[in-house]
Amino acid sequence: MSFLVSDPWKIIQKGFSSEENRFFESLMSSGNGRMGLRGNHEEDYSGDSLKGTYVAGVYYPDKTRVGWWKIGYPEYFAKVLNAIDFIGIRVIINGEVVDLAKCNFTDYYRELDMKESVLRRSFVFIGKDGSEFEIKTERFLSYADPDLAAIKYSVKSLSKDAEVTFIPFLNGDVRNEDANYDEKFWEYVSSGHEKKSAYVCMKTRKTDFNVSAAFCYNFPAILNSSEPVTDRNGEFVGFRLNSSVKKNGTLTLEKYVAVISDRYYNASEIAKISLEKAENAALTGYDTLFDSHRDKWNEIWHMGDITIEGDVLAQQGIRFNIYQLNCTYSGDDPELNIGPKGFTGEKYGGSTYWDTEAYCMYFYLETRKPDIAKNLLQYRYNHLEKAKENARKLGMKGALYPMVTMNGEECHNEWEITFEEIHRNCAITYAIKNYTDYTQDESYLVEKGIDILVETSRFWVSRAQYNPRKDVVMILGVTGPNEYENNVNNNWYTNRMVKWNFDYTIEILSMMKEKYPDLHASAVKRLNLTDEEIETFKFYSDKMYLPEDSELGIFLQQDGYLDKELLTVSDLSPEDLPLNKNWSWDRILRSCFIKQADVLQGLWFLNDQYSLDVKERNFDFYEPKTVHESSLSPCVHSIIAAEIGRIEKAYQLYLRTARLDLDNYNKDTDDGLHITSMAGTYMSIVHGFGGMRIKEGRLYLSPRLPEAWAGYSFRLMFRGRLIKVIVSKNEVSLILEEGEPVDILLFDREIVLKPGEEHKFKF
Repeated sequence: MSFLVSDPWKIIQKGFSSEENRFFESLMSSGNGRMGLRGNHEEDYSGDSLKGTYVAGVYYPDKTRVGWWKIGYPEYFAKVLNAIDFIGIRVIINGEVVDLAKCNFTDYYRELDMKESVLRRSFVFIGKDGSEFEIKTERFLSYADPDLAAIKYSVKSLSKDAEVTFIPFLNGDVRNEDANYDEKFWEYVSSGHEKKSAYVCMKTRKTDFNVSAAFCYNFPAILNSSEPVTDRNGEFVGFRLNSSVKKNGTLTLEKYVAVISDRYYNASEIAKISLEKAENAALTGYDTLFDSHRDKWNEIWHMGDITIEGDVLAQQGIRFNIYQLNCTYSGDDPELNIGPKGFTGEKYGGSTYWDTEAYCMYFYLETRKPDIAKNLLQYRYNHLEKAKENARKLGMKGALYPMVTMNGEECHNEWEITFEEIHRNCAITYAIKNYTDYTQDESYLVEKGIDILVETSRFWVSRAQYNPRKDVVMILGVTGPNEYENNVNNNWYTNRMVKWNFDYTIEILSMMKEKYPDLHASAVKRLNLTDEEIETFKFYSDKMYLPEDSELGIFLQQDGYLDKELLTVSDLSPEDLPLNKNWSWDRILRSCFIKQADVLQGLWFLNDQYSLDVKERNFDFYEPKTVHESSLSPCVHSIIAAEIGRIEKAYQLYLRTARLDLDNYNKDTDDGLHITSMAGTYMSIVHGFGGMRIKEGRLYLSPRLPEAWAGYSFRLMFRGRLIKVIVSKNEVSLILEEGEPVDILLFDREIVLKPGEEHKFKF
């Protein structure tokens, strides 16, 4: 059996088990923002495996599969595509194919070095005659040039002289496991060979994305023979390289890959460009390419690393999460976004959810330069017209952003989420405020964001309804963040965030009128906005019904929540969990059990508007009923727990979010990692234990230390400054490493940070 090793910088697998292969394939995933790979083997593997090679922004509109059609139903579910397999190297030793599902081998070892973003493997292949060969592999996806990948594959003979054949190849004949109708999503365009290089160009059906992958090999050993290989009507191309190796000698093949799509280049030129880039990479050499790649990762880690002293499991967890977030999204393209599985699997379609704005925005705001987070906002502005179209399809006004999308169109295939989980609109408008407050850059807000605020407010006017008998505005038939309650009335989170949406829209219009009169006049004209409509926004806000129970002192998750049998998770038997794999959907919906933060999600978003007493009462009521079967749940609970002084509870929840995939809490790591919830791990430390907020326009910190930790540290990119925060058992140290002096709040004390000075404060 294989097992996972604890290490602060690496994900290490010792030993091999075919039953765990998909699990470790997920954990060993890597990417560079432009493309990504699961941790698949380069050599043949005929056992159970989820092959995964992904190219950012390339998708297929797989026709929706439902029992019956409903008006307004999305026509397709966008699928992230398993693309051209470019890592493949078939290896034949003394006539025997190296296939770990069939051959004998020992000493299997695989590690993902997160610091340098490189995947290494080794094992000893045992031939049928008992001869042994040490095989080592290494590969990386370049962060310096996101079109490139490089692979190094070595065979060392430990027993005797041998004949070895390498067949490096590209395979365009690939499929998705999750195809609704078992379709092949790609069609062949062209392929070819040069002296030491080859390419395959494929095109997606329906969407017509063109992708070309090319490779060039370096093989310094003497070749007994070399010949090009073509198969599967041109979709499979490579070279058969035959050589000999002496006892204790080593053969090393280097494979340089370029993957090009017509998202960035003309479709007629991508085959030529991919060949040129692969050949130039081979001339540059593995070590030089790797040095440039490593330098980029050093920059990322310098700004965004979090260190934890005295708890290797917690340290490994946070770095794994930070690593995968940076693999998924590099921020250089406003047409790209962050899929829940990133480049690690097919589930969820790889599309954009509200997770980006509700969770991921914090991470990219605080660890990278602001243009990266701003591109996430630009993505939604680019899709505003589609959001208006989505609203019209439902008979509504304004804009309804999709629950799931690739191009702005709704493409989720579950009715109760697609048409009821409409709270996602508010996460998108909240992200505008989050960005603006943190950066103090108002340009996006007043030039583009105001359109989103007004159009979403228009949607809420048409979706909510005024009840004259009760003199309140209600929102009926929704699903809140807690997806274990569908089609409920007056979900507190939804109603409260809609009220906030109205208020923020009115506030920004007023601010613009005073501070940016020309932009205000332009927006009013562009949006055909009237004073009467603004008064309607105010009326709907003032009259918004917010269900609560005064006796318990809590906000009601929805009107009928207290009518349920109010059990806690401790009342369940271990065999019941996870509920979504052991209970019928009917039973789940009628139960009081909560999938993820709902009321508490609102208390986190509107954190400054509620007292600690309010947060404590709601936490104590709802958290015991929460099964955390959404990956997005533990982090919010951890932040609130830390804020109300439940540090050890916050620590337990932090470990759950940090090691959700590593420890396979929900038994679903096999099909890919939970990328967007990984941002919640970051939030749990910086906003939870670090107590980071924006108060009165200034950075605010109130650090706390879990008992299990000797200390921790993180950096914040804040308004052109790089601030390091170091927390130990007895003190907090603050260092302004880059940028101009800045005044901040530490435990409500005003402090001026100056470059190079270290400020220490005792607890």
